[in-house]
Amino acid sequence: MRKVEPPPFLSETWEFIELRHGLIPQVKLSEISEINDSTYPYWEKWKYLAKDWQCAAKTLWKIVKVKRSLTQKRIKFNSSGKFNLYINTPSVVQQKLHELDLSLGGNLSANDIIPTEEKHRYLISSLMEEAIASSQLEGAATTRKVAKEMLESNRKPRNVSEQMIVNNYAAMQWIVKNKDITVNAETILQIHRIITTNTLADKHEEGAFRRSNDVRIVDVQTGAILHTPPPQEDLESLMAELCKFINDTQKEDFFLHPISKAIIVHFLIGYIHPFADGNGRTARALFYWYLIKKGYWLIEYMSVSRIILGSKAQYARAYQYTEKDGNDLTYFILYNLKCIENSLNELKKYIERKNREKKNILALLRNTTYNDRQIVLIEEIINNKKAVFSVQEVQNKFGVSNQTARTDLNYLVSKGILETRKSGNRIQFLLTDGGEKKIIEKG
Repeated sequence: MRKVEPPPFLSETWEFIELRHGLIPQVKLSEISEINDSTYPYWEKWKYLAKDWQCAAKTLWKIVKVKRSLTQKRIKFNSSGKFNLYINTPSVVQQKLHELDLSLGGNLSANDIIPTEEKHRYLISSLMEEAIASSQLEGAATTRKVAKEMLESNRKPRNVSEQMIVNNYAAMQWIVKNKDITVNAETILQIHRIITTNTLADKHEEGAFRRSNDVRIVDVQTGAILHTPPPQEDLESLMAELCKFINDTQKEDFFLHPISKAIIVHFLIGYIHPFADGNGRTARALFYWYLIKKGYWLIEYMSVSRIILGSKAQYARAYQYTEKDGNDLTYFILYNLKCIENSLNELKKYIERKNREKKNILALLRNTTYNDRQIVLIEEIINNKKAVFSVQEVQNKFGVSNQTARTDLNYLVSKGILETRKSGNRIQFLLTDGGEKKIIEKG
């Protein structure tokens, strides 16, 4: 990730009318407003536009900054005044917030999106996906397939990467269960402790704020310093202010949308960098916690980190754009809104595909005695003939008792679809040689 170019320094003595006169073609002034309102680009984009328009880049940037200053709001975060945060609400941000309000906030019945009988399964799957992707963002070196098989089978982690994923999954489950609590510094430390257990070189750093200033965010390829966090001696006051911000005990002078606020919480953990390691995973966990607490129930079924994982360079740039442009959070908010939107679209496509598959399987098996869980297992067998199940895996997948999971699998054995084999002390269930034919014959 390259270090982004900072915007040029602007003196506070210039006048807007001065800038307009003879420097920017009149026809471009409305275009500046349109571009700013629809995409809110960083300095680099404006610099290239200035070249196309044959005007001075710094002059164009001054006009952009004047326009933004007319609607910019300061966020009350830290009473010490050591750094300020700002936000703008261009049309592109307002539009995305409105659309997400309609989708995530539950104006539509939950059953219109996720069928009641499928909710638990989708929730478990999404929490697993988020745990895996968030860990991979921080360097967990394992495949999604291996990680998911580990979580579904309750297999013990074999290395630090797998431990990171197990921890993240535990943290996501904790968040869902504790969505209504009031957050304090100890709560954040507890989340960090869950996330980092047995993954740090120094065990004393698990669930503890960093004790030094020897922390830098660097480009792994070039070694360039991308961000220097606030000094360690400011952590206690900054985290106290963060808790006030999260708990909405410090009212803003303007309405700050809950989704924007959740994203700002995400940013602040990354910016303050209160831990020696595990900051990113803690930030994304708190982002989820805040949205769930505010009633955006559908976020539980989405993996935003999986979208971020696919655009890591843009994620890092969004942080840098915000910091380099005077802590203008609009860049980071806009990037994350796009990720949430893409994650929502991915969820909808996934559910549509699963519903189509289920309809096809149901049509095939409509005259059989298989229950819904067994039909899902049969569907997985059809999609992957090498699929292997265990009682524990089926229990976790559907949220049923051990006995129910065992009964489901044994019924498929009795029908000649599955057979058993021993693997150490465990019994595994897999497709028989003639199992696929048995399924088709039943249809």
